[in-house]
Order: sequence, then structure tokens, then C-alpha cells
Amino acid sequence: MELALEPILDTMKQEIDKWIAYISDKDAEKIVKRTTLQVGIHDNALLEYSKGKVDVTDTEPDSPMLVGGARPGEPLTEEQVRMWIVPELAAYMQLKLDGLPPALIDYQFTFNGKFRVQEGRVNVCILAYVNETKKTQLLERISSYIAKKLETGQYPTKPLETFFLSRHLLDMRLFPDAEPGWILSVFETIQQINKGNKHLAEHRSSLINALRNWVENLWLPQYFDNLGTQWQREYKIKSDAKLENTEQGPVELAIYAAILILKYEPSYSRSTGLSILNCATELGSVRAKRLTKEGSGTFAKEEVSFRDERTECTANDVFAEVTIAIKLETEESYARALRFLTRLLSLGFPKSYQIKLKSGVKQWLPVKGLAKSGTHRFFANALEYPNLHPLLEEYARSAMEPFEWYADTEGEKSCMPGSYAVFGLGLADGAYFPLVEEYMGKVDEEHQSVQNNFTVALAERHGVSMETIPTLVKCMLHSTDSMKLKIKDDLEDERHLGLLLDQVRGLQSYEVEHIVYLIWGGTDKLKKTAAKAEGARREWFSELAQAARRR
Repeated sequence: MELALEPILDTMKQEIDKWIAYISDKDAEKIVKRTTLQVGIHDNALLEYSKGKVDVTDTEPDSPMLVGGARPGEPLTEEQVRMWIVPELAAYMQLKLDGLPPALIDYQFTFNGKFRVQEGRVNVCILAYVNETKKTQLLERISSYIAKKLETGQYPTKPLETFFLSRHLLDMRLFPDAEPGWILSVFETIQQINKGNKHLAEHRSSLINALRNWVENLWLPQYFDNLGTQWQREYKIKSDAKLENTEQGPVELAIYAAILILKYEPSYSRSTGLSILNCATELGSVRAKRLTKEGSGTFAKEEVSFRDERTECTANDVFAEVTIAIKLETEESYARALRFLTRLLSLGFPKSYQIKLKSGVKQWLPVKGLAKSGTHRFFANALEYPNLHPLLEEYARSAMEPFEWYADTEGEKSCMPGSYAVFGLGLADGAYFPLVEEYMGKVDEEHQSVQNNFTVALAERHGVSMETIPTLVKCMLHSTDSMKLKIKDDLEDERHLGLLLDQVRGLQSYEVEHIVYLIWGGTDKLKKTAAKAEGARREWFSELAQAARRR
């Protein structure tokens, strides 16, 4: 070895030692015991070198191996890196890995290098290591997990398990010959077994992220050059790109990824899903082309389309969109559209969908904070016809699904399917209070807050009375602490206070405390109110405060 390289190599080895010390400062055994699907923590490291400066981190290079652009003043040449530096670092890193606790390193480990050299920049793989014993162990665990937890499982699974499983199944080093149909079947089973579970969105997110990484980093580069950036990709098909069979194999995984992104990811990810479908179409996939126009083909043509002189409805389950054109603004026009929607959902159409509305009428519900979307406008328009209220109730019962949201709502405007119909009906007539209460029982208040403003609107519209208190309590139970509800004076009336107390008896103390906070601003303030009261009111206030503090 050239003597001039020894100081540089020593510096690189010192940085490797620092990184090893950094990753060793954690309870690896405790971490990997969270799930059988994790056999190690770290699977890669990156060494970066430029003008004598060295940094080692656990990340991956953001560009392919290349050389380009002369760099005068750099002490190293590309030949020195490849002939001397890489072999020395590979042997040194392998020695370090062999001495680490087993739980620290995954079944495989890749050590990459990015070097600034006199010729420009060179990216190299310094070490690619596979622990065959761990690999075999992991494959056995994956097989056992799928058989016991998915194929014959009856209970929801853990999001962490889906996080690892989805990546393992798309790892070509673990499953080089896996049938795409088998992978899709496993992914569908994960969603089905967790349907109605509050962690469903987390499971889907893991599936989507794993698929998207596979598409962008493994599948697309085989056929397309990215002319854009890592964050804004622009694909150009390679001159020799060709799929042997466009309706089978990995292209089906890519199409599946696009469908999940379009159905369940926020609207800003829509371009990514469309881009994947367009790439599949450009490669000759007839199915990808058909999906963009007709949907998945799961539904019969008459189930996803309807047209007459009043109304035209078309549905695409790939985009989770329903286009409704109201040709004549009449009660019957909206009735036909509602019947179409209700039947569509009963057949299994994605409940996290949105409506693209073509109508000359713009009605909005008198509830603050709702998205000004086509979906909202359709139901607000339909609610103007009292004779349609029974149809809207039927629709709402078909649409309501925990942990699903209308696709054209995001963030603080997110709302469960059926929300607009329920809100409008609840404001229109107390006969629909049971529907409101059923809706509130399905709301996930951790990811939705539009029920806050609806509850405020409900109290303002119907007031506080013997008839409304049970429903208002149910609404408060599923609203967040940020709601501003001004009904304290009404509930302190002796006619109402006793009924409120009856409604909270049997609730958990934290639930009573939540209600007390929304009405009085906290238990301490309620106690001060109780101290000033007399007779039965004082006893009721005290009992309410005690129920909120019980542990």
C-alpha cells in the first residue's frame, strides 16, 4: 500500500469505530424482541469522504455509482479508492461486524462509500454481507407468521409486524422468485384482517411505503431513466425497455402500488400513483390503461355507471371516485344518485372515496370547518329536499365505517364517510338523533375533529333540553378538548342538571372528566360552581365532580 494512504485509512477506521460505538449504545435485544419479524436493527452504513474529511452514518447513497467532474486538490484518485481503500475498509468493517451482538445487525448488511477523488466523484459498494443463518431463521419466522397470524388468524395484527413483513416480502434477497400474486394476496389479507381496527391506516401506510420504495428503487429503474430529482421524478422510457408479459409478474405489483396510493394516500400523492400507472401503460400493460378509464373490473358495468335524462353517475374504484352529473336540478335527480351510491357501497366500493360533482347549485352545510368539496356540496344539495332524508339516512348507514375518510378531505377537515349526510340530518330533525349517536360511536377522534363544530351547530340549532342532552353527551364523548361549547348556563338549570348526571353515571371517570372540561373548563371550576349552589343542585354538582375525579 502507498504510505500516503495510511493516514487517510486510519481516519476512516476511526470514524467506523465511532459509528460502531454509536449503534452499540442501545438495547438491541429488547428492540428485536418486539416482533419475530425483526432479526437485527442496522442493515447499512455509508462512508463519505471529501478533502480529508470522513463521516460514517447509517444511510444509503442518493445517487448511483458514478464518476464525473474533475476535483482538483483531492488527494485520492479513483484507482487508489478501488484498489487500496475499498479492500482495507471491507476487511475492517467485517471484523467489526463479527464482534457485535447478533441483534445489532440485520441478516444482511451493505457498507457503501461516496468518495471525492481527483477525477470527480465515485460511489462504490465497500461490503455486501449476508448472514445465511439469520436469513434462514428469518424466512422460517415469516412463513410461520403468515400461516398462524394471517392465513388462519382471527384477530387484528400489529402495525409493527406489517411494517417488517411488507418490506421482507419485497426484498429480492429473501424472496427472489416470489409470485407477485402471492405477495398481493398477503397484503390483501393484512387489510382484511385489520378491517374496522383503529390501526388499519398504519397497516396500509406500511404496505404503501414498502411498495412505493420497491417501485421507485427497483422496478422503474429497469425500464425508465429518472430525468427529475429524487423528490420530483420525471421518467423517460429506455430505448430497450420491454416487458415479456405485461399482464403478469412485477408489473402487477406496480399497478397494485398505484391503486393503493390513489385510494388511500393524501391528494398530493395522487401524481405519484398516476405516474406509476402511466409508466405501466407505456410499457404496454393493457390492464393499466383500462384501470385509468374503467376501474379494476371488480364491478359489473351496470353497477358502476348509470345514465338517464336527469342524472349521470360513473364510478372508478381505482381512483375511488364517483362522478355525478346533475342534468336537471330536481329531487328525483338526487334520489337516483343517492340510490346509486348506496348500492355501490353495499357492493364493496371503497368507502374512502370522493364525489366529483357537476351541478349548477352550490349549497354548504351550516357547520364551520368542513371541506368545500364536491362530496360536501352533493350532500348539502340533496339535503335541501326533505323527502330525500330517508334515502340520506340509508346512505349514511351504508357509508359509515371507522377509520375510513372521504378521499377529498385531509388534516383537520378529515371526516368519516357519511359525515355530511349525518350532520345535515341531525341539524334538520331530532328524529335523526339516534343516527347521530350511532355515527359518534364510530368516530375516531384521534384523527378527526369536524364533529366538534357539528356539535356546536347542533346545540345552537336544537338547544339544550330533555330531548337533546343524551345526544349532546354522546357528541361530547367523541369530540376533542379543543371544542368551544357554550352550554354551561343551560346545563346548570335544575331541569337539565339532573338529566346530565343520569347520562354520565356508568361512564369511566376520564369520560366524565372530559365532559366536565368541555362544559365547565375543568373539575376545579365545577367545584367552585358547586360551592355556590344550594340544595339538590349543590349535591348534583358535587356528585358530578366526584365522578370526574374517581380513579
